[in-house]
Amino acid sequence: MIKRFNRYELKYIIPVTAAERIRADLRHVTVPDPYAGENGYPLISLYYDSPALDFFWNKIEGIKFRRKLRVRIYPANPIEATTHGMVEIKQRINRTVQKRRIYLPLEAAHLLCTRGDTPDLDLDEADLLVASEIRYMTESMQLLPTCITAYQRSAYMGGENDPGLRITFDTDVRYRTHALTVNETAENFAILPPDWCIMEVKANERVPDWVTSLISRHNCQLHRVSKYCAGIARSRSFDHLMALAMSPVAKMKGL
Repeated sequence: MIKRFNRYELKYIIPVTAAERIRADLRHVTVPDPYAGENGYPLISLYYDSPALDFFWNKIEGIKFRRKLRVRIYPANPIEATTHGMVEIKQRINRTVQKRRIYLPLEAAHLLCTRGDTPDLDLDEADLLVASEIRYMTESMQLLPTCITAYQRSAYMGGENDPGLRITFDTDVRYRTHALTVNETAENFAILPPDWCIMEVKANERVPDWVTSLISRHNCQLHRVSKYCAGIARSRSFDHLMALAMSPVAKMKGL
């Protein structure tokens, strides 16, 4: 597991039919994620925020330097059997995304994110620095579990010529702001209609020219989407903010 990296991330909201055409093209020039299987894999993330929703508003207001804190799991079957997850600081500086991660038991992850506790954890020096940063965020902002997002992801990786490239497609994108335990079975609510998805293009240094051409050929429009912010906007009935975050879908689906 890569624990720390910087990269560019470009996001697009596209119909599932368009995604299928793009994936057909990608099969000739990329490699499917070996862990994804034929149908992809589920991802569930629990986001923490301040009582005033500072992380949410920083994104909505377009702050150039902003951070989010989340616990992410690749759920077991049943989900209650999931015991570990990644605590992740996701930080954006202009167009660059930086991530720092620690892999922890879920109980320890929750204590770290809500109380800044690291009870008897065997962490190396680099992980201790990340834990210290999380502790500072937790204590200074009084962070609380705020929203869960869930979706199904298919992923493709660049070949030998593009080792830092990763292209993902997220479908069945959902959220909830109740039952805020990341490995709990609970009802989730749709962020996107079932016939739309989120495509993300991720690259370490620059997006290859052939990817730019592929995106242009399929008429994809760049949108700076945050699943967390979309979930919060929908849960709070911030309709005008939801329309900003999901504009192509909102216009075509009346969301």
